[in-house]
Amino acid sequence: MFAQNRLDLYGGQPYATRMTISTAKTARLEARITPDLQTLLRRAAEIEGRSVTDFVVSAVQEAAEKRIEQAQVMRLSLEDQKAFVDAIVNPPEPNAALKRAFARHREIIQSSE
Repeated sequence: MFAQNRLDLYGGQPYATRMTISTAKTARLEARITPDLQTLLRRAAEIEGRSVTDFVVSAVQEAAEKRIEQAQVMRLSLEDQKAFVDAIVNPPEPNAALKRAFARHREIIQSSE
């Protein structure tokens, strides 16, 4: 049964044969899935005329890129946007801790020049 699944997952070709065709891809990802999910993935791949591996890799890449983009974009409420702009347009006076930090920064920069 395992050999049959392995052949199915790699487009009907044994793994070793598949790897000799493409040497550029060196990392491997494995996952255990339910038979129902495997059937679903096969069907979706067939609809797109792709192998299951190609379909899964493409879908995972799209999902990863989307998630990273979502994590990198800062979303602010309208109230937060107004507070942010106000802080830029009307910055508060530096407090004692900030003044000490600026002085320390100047010391470090001047001593390294």
